[in-house]
Amino acid sequence: MDDDLFKKIKKSIITNSEQLLKENHEAGDGTHELVTLLLTDSLSPLTGNNKVKLLKNGEEKFPEVLTALSAAKRHIHLEYYIFEDDETGNQLTDMLIKKAQEGVQVRVIYDDFGSRSIRKTVVPKMKKAGVQVYPFYKIKFLATANRINYRNHRKIIVIDGHTSFVGGINISDRYVNIPGHHNKVYWRDTHMRIDGAGTNYLQYVFLCDWNFCVEDKLYPEISFFSNPEAHASNTLVQIAASGPDSNKPTILFSLIEAIGRAKKEILITTPYFIPGQSLQDILCVAAMGGVSIKLMVPGISDSRLVNAAARSYYEELLQAGVEIYLYQKGFIHAKTMVIDGMISMVGTANMDYRSFELNFEVNAIVYDEDFSNQVRDSFYADLADTIRIDPKDWQGRPAFKQFKEKIARLVSSFL
Repeated sequence: MDDDLFKKIKKSIITNSEQLLKENHEAGDGTHELVTLLLTDSLSPLTGNNKVKLLKNGEEKFPEVLTALSAAKRHIHLEYYIFEDDETGNQLTDMLIKKAQEGVQVRVIYDDFGSRSIRKTVVPKMKKAGVQVYPFYKIKFLATANRINYRNHRKIIVIDGHTSFVGGINISDRYVNIPGHHNKVYWRDTHMRIDGAGTNYLQYVFLCDWNFCVEDKLYPEISFFSNPEAHASNTLVQIAASGPDSNKPTILFSLIEAIGRAKKEILITTPYFIPGQSLQDILCVAAMGGVSIKLMVPGISDSRLVNAAARSYYEELLQAGVEIYLYQKGFIHAKTMVIDGMISMVGTANMDYRSFELNFEVNAIVYDEDFSNQVRDSFYADLADTIRIDPKDWQGRPAFKQFKEKIARLVSSFL
């Protein structure tokens, strides 16, 4: 891109974002600093004219996605960490094929490790029907451990440049909790839909990932991006994206900034909690400063080693006043945070080293009291299915358990 053109675009993004901040100063304490951080670090704009919708679990997400896909007129861009060859995956595949046959441009990126079940079945079927589909960072041998790092953990759908989906729910039967379905364990997860200008940066992320995977580069077109005047709703949305190719751990920085600006309450849900020292410290500082912090993590984990490493961090947090809750109904896989009922985050990034440094991730940040209260209400509803850790009982656990957790913590950067 021409340097002068880039400078003009950069100036326009910053000016528009600052104007939105001025017009929406009631969005809450800490908004300006968080918005500015993302503008400075990754030129991610603050966007208005958005309508957002919270989606709980696969049974809410997938019907919404299928309906939105069926309405596509120009293009569908989709990238996922896990895309399974199962009933849910086949429903999505059939819809993508149908739209491609109608003349809609359909582009799909799948992670070659997370979506390995579709390599020999679904991928050839889609290609034959006209869907452009490519693996992210192709793995020649699954046993090649160094290539299993740097995975694309993002879950993004962009439709006609104006509608998008992002969150924790992959394309798999395990995320659907309905009678007679294939899911043996209740899977609690969170996703969201964005209609409006907030879709633009997700589109940008997709285009960057596509051009990383595909030799035939895809250049930006006006039709790829939402018209900011097209939506009457004015919910403010900003996107935080980072990965091994980022100059800085943008998502980690955004979490630290938001936590550091909290005045009253922080609600965190994460399936994997290996925060590292900087995030651990800011949580302890906030709690000791009088902020009410509730952390919800799995009571039933899909990885004993990761769970053991996570538990090694709990004692310090408990001593600082953080309340920790273990989810009991099934496996909680949601990645959300709510700050003071005003700022909320829904995305793909876990609170662990892998998400901050080794994987490609993306979070949506919503500066809106109504939406944030929906996420907050969802958090408190989930508390009914948790057990709160008693600090005294936790401190009195057998020494051999504490020893195993400390050993797991030593190797946590490799998990």
